[in-house]
Amino acid sequence: MPEDLNLVFKALADPTRRQLLDRLHEKNGQTLGELCGSLAMARQSASQHLSVLEAANLVSTVWHGREKLHYLNPVPLHEVQERWISTFETPRLRALSAVRQSAEEQAMPTPPTYVYVTYIKASPEQVWKALTDADLTARYWGHRNESDWQEGATWQHVRTDGSRISDVTGTVLEVRPPERLVITFPGSDEQRNGTPSRVTFTIEPHQDIVRLTVRHDDIRTAADLEALSAGWPAVLANLKSLLETGDVLPQAPWEMHAELRDAQMAHTD
Repeated sequence: MPEDLNLVFKALADPTRRQLLDRLHEKNGQTLGELCGSLAMARQSASQHLSVLEAANLVSTVWHGREKLHYLNPVPLHEVQERWISTFETPRLRALSAVRQSAEEQAMPTPPTYVYVTYIKASPEQVWKALTDADLTARYWGHRNESDWQEGATWQHVRTDGSRISDVTGTVLEVRPPERLVITFPGSDEQRNGTPSRVTFTIEPHQDIVRLTVRHDDIRTAADLEALSAGWPAVLANLKSLLETGDVLPQAPWEMHAELRDAQMAHTD
């Protein structure tokens, strides 16, 4: 069994850590104090459990001012589901999941947040350029992100097939090179008709590497959350490869995700 999955199962084996994940599922983005209060747990004990969950990549953290916020990362759980559960029970589980998602969309009072963290061997200036240079985004994203990147300006996610069609048009909300970029990011048709979601890129240097955090707020539908949970890791894996090796991955990672999804659907038919 791969070591990363060993860490996941070890983390999930403890009921207290499962409770912490449940609390983050109920309300994502909590401080250590909030988690301790909801579980009547000592800070040191909670901190130790959270460290195990972070090591298993089940929890990601983001600094917001002086507060350290904790976010549930569903990716390792999804990998467990892909490796074992979907092979045997996909049809019934998919039907149950559709019912649950429908109920959650009707009852969800607060739009969820998605957080993804990656570490890149590059300078903050290189990462900033990769996020804002249209030619570079075209290489690792398959779209050109075009803007003058001034606060209040429009930015466009433009196809590279020569059609000049913009799949996404948003607004630049905050620009602090090379540390922080905040933009609106309209998603599905339902979201375009309402309040757009918001994406915050945070670039934090540490010696020879950079910690890049993408925080996507105000996600309106479960379908959008599912798409973003697959999309951001794929885009950032390509960005990381480009900056560290000089070239993108040999196969577009979002194409691999689409192939896996189509294979699963064909398996259930």
